[in-house]
Amino acid sequence: MDLYTKFVSTALFPLHERIKGHSTLDRFRELEKSQWADRADIEKFRNSRLQDFMVGIARDVVFYSDLFRNIGVDPRNIQRPTDLAMLPLLDKATVRANVEKLKSRSANGLARYNTGGSSGEPLVFFIGEARRSHDVAAKWRATRWWGVDIGDPEVVVWGSPIELSGQDRVRSLRDALLRSRLLPAFDMSNPRLDKFIEKILRWKPRMLFGYPSALSLIAMRAESKGMCLADCGLRVVFCTSERLYDHQRNLIQRVFGCPVANGYGARDAGFIAHECPHGGMHISAEDVIVEIVDKNGAIAPQGESGEIVVTHLATQDFPFVRYRTGDIGVLDHGYCGCGRQLPMLKNIEGRTTDFVTASDGTVMHGLSLIYVLRDIVEIASFKIVQESTHRLVVKLVANIGFNDSVGDKIRRELQGRLGRDVVVEIELVDMIAPEASGKFRYVTSKVPLRCAD
Repeated sequence: MDLYTKFVSTALFPLHERIKGHSTLDRFRELEKSQWADRADIEKFRNSRLQDFMVGIARDVVFYSDLFRNIGVDPRNIQRPTDLAMLPLLDKATVRANVEKLKSRSANGLARYNTGGSSGEPLVFFIGEARRSHDVAAKWRATRWWGVDIGDPEVVVWGSPIELSGQDRVRSLRDALLRSRLLPAFDMSNPRLDKFIEKILRWKPRMLFGYPSALSLIAMRAESKGMCLADCGLRVVFCTSERLYDHQRNLIQRVFGCPVANGYGARDAGFIAHECPHGGMHISAEDVIVEIVDKNGAIAPQGESGEIVVTHLATQDFPFVRYRTGDIGVLDHGYCGCGRQLPMLKNIEGRTTDFVTASDGTVMHGLSLIYVLRDIVEIASFKIVQESTHRLVVKLVANIGFNDSVGDKIRRELQGRLGRDVVVEIELVDMIAPEASGKFRYVTSKVPLRCAD
């Protein structure tokens, strides 16, 4: 750790968090210590937090006050994760229908958030100070597993307008002080990829963070030009927000000459699990309970795959209890060679968003199309299928108010991204069917992804 990184991680960043009213530093210190505790002690600590959490939301959150009363469950009887089976699963539709009732009367520092919309149905929700502090602290802990720290030079390849629209002077100054730089992941054309590669080589980051699809595309472009980026100084590449495939991991590791660390989480579900250098996908178990349920919502037998359901104990201000992520995974009941006894996940599937290719050959992240549709109130849900570089099919479940002018607006916006010569066909349907796996994929491209001039 160089002197500047030490200054940032021990002084500047903790001061930044205190000014924002976050308890990140205290939570981080607790997590640094608890990760080495015996599993029985971790479970005992989590059970105590679970009991306090249930009593608190039954008292202060209208939605759960009503729920406990209606199903005849005493919140004091939920004392361990297996007791959560007394409660129904929580899905996005229920959250959308009960946003105000899910706000705690004792909420502290609620801020509005929304998901990126890769599900086709963006979710508006709220996060309080405790949740923000936990997620930052848990990510900070996981970052240090790989020998890097806050303040080490970082490049983030990201595509959310939540981040991109926030690059004002104050945030730009903060990022500069923390040595964090942003590369927007929307336009992934070859000229843009060449600029990304040039900047990575010039900036010499210690860590790279972003979508595995975007990072692998950068690596693919570099390899196609006979370039090896192993000399740029990277120690680790952190992948998140999409499923990390083996071929992507292998490509990124080969080109950048450093290990790849997978992270699993979401804006709504929180920072759930992160990979350590020994390969264990450790759950942030001090605050996060993960259940695996079958297609009927029952707890899946040990070792079998099912939907990942999350209860986040730092979300009392806006509770997520038995929240359905839509992702598929398996709980790993073994122990990791790193010595940490945090429980683990394995075989995580889902979270994939395809790239699409414009008629002029420009490759861009599928989110660039999702953002056209996600905030149109006349649309309930959608699926985008790129049949070719000149034909796009958009399947829509319409809300009241959808008409030809809305359809024309969608065509103009999508053609503005993909090319005016692209035919955009809109199909109104009663429902969007899932894939054979049971997962929803809301952007699918049938155009082979190439990285060549």
